[in-house]
Amino acid sequence: MDIKTANALHRLRLISLPEALSFPALLIFGSLLSRISDIDLVMPLGILHAVLFMLYLVLLADVWYRAKWPVTRVALFVVLAVLPFGGMYGEKLLKRDEEAGVIAARARKEGVVGA
Repeated sequence: MDIKTANALHRLRLISLPEALSFPALLIFGSLLSRISDIDLVMPLGILHAVLFMLYLVLLADVWYRAKWPVTRVALFVVLAVLPFGGMYGEKLLKRDEEAGVIAARARKEGVVGA
């Protein structure tokens, strides 16, 4: 894995957890708050969630392009982003991919055969 691909994967991983938590934590909290009080935070929290989701999709497209992922893997990450708390599992998968890439890069640098 080259450095640009590793960076793209890391950026996607950084945004995946906040995006995963933005729906259940922010939107449900905002809608409950608007029902029990006069404070209406649904619109600003919805916009924040939408911005995080769009950023996630842009970064996912970047990783797709750089890492040459198959369409099925990209579709899996899109579905995980839509499911509440699904992005947390996606972040776990991205962490595993990132660690595997770092290990493979170190092995190539040290000249280990088969890496």
